[in-house]
Amino acid sequence: MLVVDDDPDILEALSEILEAEGFEIRRARNGKEALERLEPEPPQLILLDLMMPVMDGWEFAQRMRQKPSVANIPLIVLSADRNVGSKATDIGAVGHLAKPFELNDLLDMVRRSLGQAQASAGR
Repeated sequence: MLVVDDDPDILEALSEILEAEGFEIRRARNGKEALERLEPEPPQLILLDLMMPVMDGWEFAQRMRQKPSVANIPLIVLSADRNVGSKATDIGAVGHLAKPFELNDLLDMVRRSLGQAQASAGR
């Protein structure tokens, strides 16, 4: 799983929590770093902040979708933006959570999204 957030505290906390739950985590502080971490081994899921410097989540999603080898990786948007739902829909995210969010909600969404991705890959 790839966690993308420019806030170092959020990035670290999310990564530690997800690793404690048994997930293998890669980290990126912006969309540019995230694009570099997509290959050679694409993550199964991306947790993506939208508002970041260098390259925001919106541009990252557009560029990722242009690469056939990684275009179908599910995205979960995590954002403090009031319009997170519509923005998540616009970039084709499988889910979204507004910051601050409940940890259990995040873990449920991650597990559901990974389950759907594995079911799709098996078809």
